[in-house]
Amino acid sequence: MLGTSGVVFASMPEFRADPEARLHTFCHAVPERWHAMGVMLSAAGSLRWFTDALGGGAPIETLLAEAAEVPPGADGLIFLPYLSGERTPHADPDVRGAFVGLSLGHDRGSLARAVLEGVAFGLRDSLDLLRETGIEVSAGRVSGGGARSRLWLEIVASVLELPLERVAVDEGAAYGAALLGGVAAGAWSDVGEAVAACVRPVETIEPTTAWVDHYRERHAAFRALYPALRACSLPS
Repeated sequence: MLGTSGVVFASMPEFRADPEARLHTFCHAVPERWHAMGVMLSAAGSLRWFTDALGGGAPIETLLAEAAEVPPGADGLIFLPYLSGERTPHADPDVRGAFVGLSLGHDRGSLARAVLEGVAFGLRDSLDLLRETGIEVSAGRVSGGGARSRLWLEIVASVLELPLERVAVDEGAAYGAALLGGVAAGAWSDVGEAVAACVRPVETIEPTTAWVDHYRERHAAFRALYPALRACSLPS
């Protein structure tokens, strides 16, 4: 989910916990299943902050268009999206966000691109943890306001190295709750039948091949920055 927060969520047939509790693992609403998820606190919320604080009054669509003109890697700029601390993978309420690598050559489009990429790197942190617990992931489905941006989905797909499916209805949790209510009311015999009837992929966004290797390197740099940032962060 690419909403104010960002969630990478997977259903599981059995309990599999991250030994360091960096993932949240719970009983599923579906009987005899479990789910695990990684949560970052500022996903689309980071873009909203950027728009309000640094966008100069421009609409998000303008900022996204400017970001699309910047090559992957944002001309060496990295954004760490820890604007209100972080949950996964760091569980750190005191760490704060940063732009790293700023130069006179960067403009508003560079900063906007770095925000989109930094959020994608945060989502990759959660995906990597899910895989460490043995969960196999071959594709993802996306929802939330951030999923309306084609550019952002292309960046996320390339960072995660996964195809991403847009679905016809992208309300996310509320829609899922409605489907569960339909099952309870007898509209469908089980959740599988409800999903088959109502959750319809309408588009698949594939990773951009030319970006994948570059983003692997940038994600490694992103991961290396957290310890340095944490060392100089102070509680608000």
